[in-house]
Amino acid sequence: MTSHSTEPSDRPTAAGDAGLPPATASRPPGILGMTLDGLRAELAAAGEAPFRASQIMEWVHRKRVTAWAQMTSLPAALRHRLGECYGLRSLQVMRQQGANDTTRKFLFRLHDGRFIESVVIPANPALYGETADRHTLCVSTQVGCAMDCRFCASGLNGLTRNLDAAEIVEQVVQAEVLTGERMDNLVFMGMGEPLANYRNLMTALTILNAPWGTGIGARHITLSTSGLVPQIRKLAAEPLPVRLAISLHGATDAVRERIMPVNRKYPLAELIPALEEYVTAKRQIITLEYILIDGVNDSPEDAVQLARLARRLRAKVNLIPYNTVEGLPWVRPDEETQDTFAAIVRQQGATATLRREKGHDIQAACGQLRLREERELAEKP
Repeated sequence: MTSHSTEPSDRPTAAGDAGLPPATASRPPGILGMTLDGLRAELAAAGEAPFRASQIMEWVHRKRVTAWAQMTSLPAALRHRLGECYGLRSLQVMRQQGANDTTRKFLFRLHDGRFIESVVIPANPALYGETADRHTLCVSTQVGCAMDCRFCASGLNGLTRNLDAAEIVEQVVQAEVLTGERMDNLVFMGMGEPLANYRNLMTALTILNAPWGTGIGARHITLSTSGLVPQIRKLAAEPLPVRLAISLHGATDAVRERIMPVNRKYPLAELIPALEEYVTAKRQIITLEYILIDGVNDSPEDAVQLARLARRLRAKVNLIPYNTVEGLPWVRPDEETQDTFAAIVRQQGATATLRREKGHDIQAACGQLRLREERELAEKP
C-alpha cells in the first residue's frame, strides 16, 4: 500500500469561476471510491492480510465512521497508514433546503472548493404525522455539464470536471447520514451527464450495488443520459442491469436541436436504434423523460410524435412540467395544457405519467443552488 497523490480525472476548465478558490494540486483518493478487490490487492502488496479489506469496508460502509481511529478492530499501525493513503470524507455540507418528509436538497462543497447538489425525494410525503416509506436520491456525476441543454441550470457555467468515484458514492452516504433514512432508489439525474464520466460512474455503481458496499439493487438504480449513443451501446454490454432513462424532451430532431445540442451529433436516427439495442440486451423497459416547456414541445403534434417513439421502444413516458430557472426564458405550460398533452400520449397507445414535480419551491432543478452559492462568493469583496 503506497501513499497516493492523485487528481480527479478529466478536469476541463469552465467559465464562470470568479470568486472560487483554485483547485488543489493533489489529494489522497477517497476510500469510498475503492472496490473490495482493489483494496485487497493494495493491502496484499503492502504485506497486510487481505481479510483486513473486508473489515475496512465494514467500518466505512456499514458503521460509517468518520475517523480512522474509530476502526478499533484494526492495528494502530494500519490505521495510521490508511490515514496517510486515503481520505474518509471530502464533501462538506454548505446548505440544506427542505425538511424531513419533503423534497430535501443538499449543496456540497468539494475538496477543491467546487459545488455539487444532491436531492432527496420521498415517495410518499408525510401526511397527518405519517412518515415517507421510500426515498430516492438524485445524484450528481460532474461539476457542471458540457451538454449545454438550453433549459438546464447545470450547464450554465459549462463543465469544470468529472467527479471521482468516491465523490459520487459519498453523496449517497451523506444523504443517508443527514436524513437518517436509507436511500431506496438512486437516480443519476443530478448535475452532469453520467455517461460522459463513464469510468468513474461504473466504479461507483459497483460500490453502490455491492453487498460489501452500499447494497442498493441494480434495478433500483436509474441512469439518465441526454443521448450519448456510443456509451449507451457500451452500457448495454455491462453485466449490471441498471435502468436507463433518456432525457428526450423533444420527439423530433427540429425540437430537440432547438433545446439539446447533443442531438446534432446523435440525432434520433442514431439514438433510437441504440436504445432498441439496449432494450433487447437488457430486457427491461426504459423511460423517456420529457420536460414540458411552454410553446416549445407541448403541442398536440409533439404528443403524437412522442407516443410514436414510446410505442416503438415499448418505453414509459415521464412527463415533467418545466421547473423554472432564474435567468432562462422558458416557462412551464399551464395545467390544462399539461393534462391535454398527457391525455393525447395515452390515447395514442403509450404509457405516460404526468409528474407534478416536487421541489419547485426549493429550486430543485439541478444546478440552481450551486449557481446561487457561486454568485454570492463572487460578489464578496
